[in-house]
Amino acid sequence: MALVGLLLCKAADYLIEKQEMLLVKALHLGQNVGQIEIQKEIEGKKKSYKCFIALAFLLVLIVGGTIFLAKVEKLSILDSFYCILSGNVSFSTKAGRIFALFWIPTCTLSLAQFFLYVSELSTERRQKALVNWVLTKRITNVDLEAADLDNDGVVGVAEFVIYKLKEMGKISQEDVSLVMEEFEALDYD
Repeated sequence: MALVGLLLCKAADYLIEKQEMLLVKALHLGQNVGQIEIQKEIEGKKKSYKCFIALAFLLVLIVGGTIFLAKVEKLSILDSFYCILSGNVSFSTKAGRIFALFWIPTCTLSLAQFFLYVSELSTERRQKALVNWVLTKRITNVDLEAADLDNDGVVGVAEFVIYKLKEMGKISQEDVSLVMEEFEALDYD
């Protein structure tokens, strides 16, 4: 089941990327926009597009399941919709059970993927807010002292950049230490 889930996630990612491309092209239909501009817009809004497309796919699955229950299981549209949303689905026909074999795991994985994209979007927004706060924060003497990595009383550009990246959460002290060790090993003088 895990392998099937992994394959479905990879397939869904591929389809979502294709749909993102089509969506951005459709939004800029009357404009003379090149492939590079489309790629930049997709990269900038990739998580929100994924979230939107995952929601649309989930809605298609819900509507498809509702219609299937109404037609094959002979339920009213309202009862079918209620059964789909409540998880109170009972497939009694052979065709219904075969449909459920594929439909239920697909819906479950799609819902999980939608929640994943929503959480990624939320996390990305919080991270952007943190980066914006770090970049617009006034630098104090305490910050400059903390940025002085070699304790020589002078803060160079590299030290300042490393300090800001650490403050933004882009790198950690362990990352800096590993790179410094590698540099020390390469430095022969």
